[in-house]
Amino acid sequence: MTVPGRRSSTFSRLLRHGFTDPSGAERLLDLPELAALRGDPVLLDALGATADPDLALRGLVRLAEAQPETERGTFTTTLLSAKPFRDRLLGVLGASEALADHLARHPKDWETLVTYEAADLHPGVAEFEHGLAGAADPVALRVAYRRCLLGIAARDVCGTTDVAQTAAELADLATATLRAALALARAAEPADAAQCRLAVIAMGKCGGHELNYVSDVDVIFVGEPVEGADEGKALQAATRLASHLMRICSETTVEGAIWPVDANLRPEGRNGPLVRTLSSHLAYYQRWAKTWEFQALLKARPVAGDPELGSAYVDAVSPMVWQAAERENFVTDVQAMRRRVVATIPVDRVDRELKLGPGGLRDVEFAVQLLQLVHGRSDATLHSGSTLGALAALAAGGYVGRADAAQLDEAYRFLRAMEHRIQLYRLRRTHLVPEGEEDLRRLGRSLGLRTDPVAALNKEWKRHASVVRRLHEKLFYRPLLDAVAQLAPGETRLSTKAAGQRLEALGYADPAAALRHLEALASGVSRKAAIQRTLLPVLLGWFADSADPDAGLLGFRRVSDALGKTPWYLRLLRDEGAAAENLARVLSAGRLAPDLLLRAPEAVAILGDPEGLKPRGRDHLEQEVLAAVNRADDAEQAVAAARGVRRRELFRTAAADLIDSYGTEDSPRTSDPGALVDRVGEAVTDLNAATIAGALRAAVRAEWGDELPTRFAVIGMGRFGGHELGYGSDADVLFVHEPREGVDEQEAARAANRVVTEMRRLLQLPTTDPPLLIDADLRPEGRSGPLVRTLASYGAYYRRWSLVWESQALLRAAPMAGDPDLGRRFIELVDPLRYPAEGLGEEGIREIRRLKARMESERLPRGADPTLHTKLGRGGLSDVEWTVQLLQMRHGWAEPGLRTTRTRAALFAAHAAGLIPTEEAQTLDEAWVLATRVRNAVMLVRGRPGDTFPSEPRELAAVGRYLGYAPGHVGEMVDDYRRITRRARAVVDELFYGA
Repeated sequence: MTVPGRRSSTFSRLLRHGFTDPSGAERLLDLPELAALRGDPVLLDALGATADPDLALRGLVRLAEAQPETERGTFTTTLLSAKPFRDRLLGVLGASEALADHLARHPKDWETLVTYEAADLHPGVAEFEHGLAGAADPVALRVAYRRCLLGIAARDVCGTTDVAQTAAELADLATATLRAALALARAAEPADAAQCRLAVIAMGKCGGHELNYVSDVDVIFVGEPVEGADEGKALQAATRLASHLMRICSETTVEGAIWPVDANLRPEGRNGPLVRTLSSHLAYYQRWAKTWEFQALLKARPVAGDPELGSAYVDAVSPMVWQAAERENFVTDVQAMRRRVVATIPVDRVDRELKLGPGGLRDVEFAVQLLQLVHGRSDATLHSGSTLGALAALAAGGYVGRADAAQLDEAYRFLRAMEHRIQLYRLRRTHLVPEGEEDLRRLGRSLGLRTDPVAALNKEWKRHASVVRRLHEKLFYRPLLDAVAQLAPGETRLSTKAAGQRLEALGYADPAAALRHLEALASGVSRKAAIQRTLLPVLLGWFADSADPDAGLLGFRRVSDALGKTPWYLRLLRDEGAAAENLARVLSAGRLAPDLLLRAPEAVAILGDPEGLKPRGRDHLEQEVLAAVNRADDAEQAVAAARGVRRRELFRTAAADLIDSYGTEDSPRTSDPGALVDRVGEAVTDLNAATIAGALRAAVRAEWGDELPTRFAVIGMGRFGGHELGYGSDADVLFVHEPREGVDEQEAARAANRVVTEMRRLLQLPTTDPPLLIDADLRPEGRSGPLVRTLASYGAYYRRWSLVWESQALLRAAPMAGDPDLGRRFIELVDPLRYPAEGLGEEGIREIRRLKARMESERLPRGADPTLHTKLGRGGLSDVEWTVQLLQMRHGWAEPGLRTTRTRAALFAAHAAGLIPTEEAQTLDEAWVLATRVRNAVMLVRGRPGDTFPSEPRELAAVGRYLGYAPGHVGEMVDDYRRITRRARAVVDELFYGA
């Protein structure tokens, strides 16, 4: 009798043996069905050794209760006397609620776990066929299938088989089941069976001999008529047999389903015929098949039906599989496949996805299969359907580093074991790691983690996933470095040919040059070379993820040659996680940013500073530029310093733009393209304004010292005044001056003109820094008028001669450099012109519309596609800007929000004022942002400005990547541009032309 308030000794023992509900377990142990077992001294030990002792005990009670009275004694006696049987039965009951349910429904099936012959330890297809032989209908087949599954699960949980052997047994059981299902279908349709030959080809994990407990069984059906039969009728008969086989396995009965049979890997997928002849299969693969279809065929294996036909199919398609890497779109197809897989994972599940998530099973399988396709064309030892078998062959052949292969093998086995145990619990198809404490505890214990199983499981899982993530890219690239560095004599390594094939398959257009770069960077025993060998495997992967891997690698070599001897450079890339990836993105995304960087490679330090990519403000830049100018000995040196600051800031702006547009492993791509456009426009405007301020100071100091005889201001116009400059934009300006007191007007005018001339000369001096072109053509009278005027002269001209287009141009006027008070008074002078009282009159509106129509017909370059020209084309920048500017001139006098030089700000103000409906405002904004981004992208990619999409494929692909389009989707990008701008033009026709 238990003393009140004290726990029984049984309760304490149950706790020690891992029971989480010892009170419930005590009650179950006291049930009469377990009376014969209650005194067994090792029962608790056996239960405690299971994944879930509580679950195992509940399952044992249900099984004992289900035994007929006459046979319960035999069951309990066997359980007490046969330790192997006890371990196998309790191991299954503690790991699988679903198999416990099966045993409760079929209480005699425990007997299959008793025999312990040699054949029972590692059964093959023949043994499983024997186990299924008595099944005369689909329900009986399910029962027999679960009975065989009991043995597989018992060997698995007791450690008799490892994860690879378990997966192979599951594939063999699937093979036997498909054969049995086909036999049932043939028996049900003897007339159909007599007309055709049907072969069942296993694909996917079943074909690769690495099946899960619960998985779709992927198949392809091949049919041929028997001799003398009509081909069409024979294929119809074969289709009926195949459909019947699929229903037998897939349909839910009183005994549940076995698993879905999935034939979607067949030619044309769900849209294609279920059964084809061998010649039809071959015709499709020769003409239409995509890369992923050849990747799937790596695992093709005949498993059921006509063995001769099945072998003929595999023999015929196998050569095509090993030629897939030579296909034109192989690289982009492979990259797109991986992205598509990752993109389909719901965000809330990514961290729990064992199969498809980062560092998951698919990463290993994908990498191994890609290397098989690349190198298997010249090495038959790689022709394996099994992931682990292929990984071992890759390591043996030197295609993968042995240490990397060993780590990957261990990680893959652990992740597959997790997947097996998760599915085994309820025999449900899932790849998600459970979230509940109880489920995680059972899972951890099932994998042998008995001390704090939840924490230990999470730690081991994260460790192995991290290994996979880290090695996924290195798997491709580290052997390339071993091949060129040749540091360990006698090691098996890639041949030059194999290294070239791999680089070509990964997107490098000139593998020979890439290998030369790698050899220059990684050869030798210096510390520099050793660090490079650590960095390059990851960097090469990032380069390959871009539109131009060759340019990225070449740029990295040039930067490394320039900075390799500085102690901080390689340390920065090695120790600052973001710096190396940021550098890879910048170097492989186009010409502009690498050119800017290579003129002063020390700017690479910006990429490792979390604050380094943020744009500097106008005040900060102007202060730095003016300080540099004041320190210089002459004007040329002063402006060289100012232009150096501009070059550095252009690089900072371009690098931030590229990194945010591409995204990194730790930071996703920026989802607001408008914010990127605004940031670039503001940053480039600020740095150009600061540079002009520096040039002005340098020109004045060189001749007049600290003070010019006349007050002088630079007024920004066009995109400069609108804070919307792109990387390749000129700076549109007006120059205004006002003689100081006591200074003769002619002397002041001569001084102002000399300053302007000197500023323009200094800013265009040939140096390694990009020039800043100043364009003053928007001044009164255009090129025929004086380059600089007094404020009074501007006032007189505008009062008497100003045209509507000049008032429109002044909408963008904003002071940028020089005397701030003079700049302010110039703006006060032009405000009445650009925002006329009571708004622009009807005659002015007609004049603006006439000018716009003439510009559309005359200024578009000859041969340019009007649907793709970003500036003057349909729905492009000009369309949107003229529409917004017309609204500003009509309503700016009454709506303060419209009095801005910025296009987007004016557009939003017009919407807020009710002048543009929401949908139309969004359409115009989307088109303007997109057209601006395309112009920025062209400059970033080509290193020179352009107003339309590049024609060269790699450049076009790079523009697509900048805009967020995956490889192979440039056609979609162009279609989207045309669609968005076509909609914008419809709004322009309505709002601007009044159509």
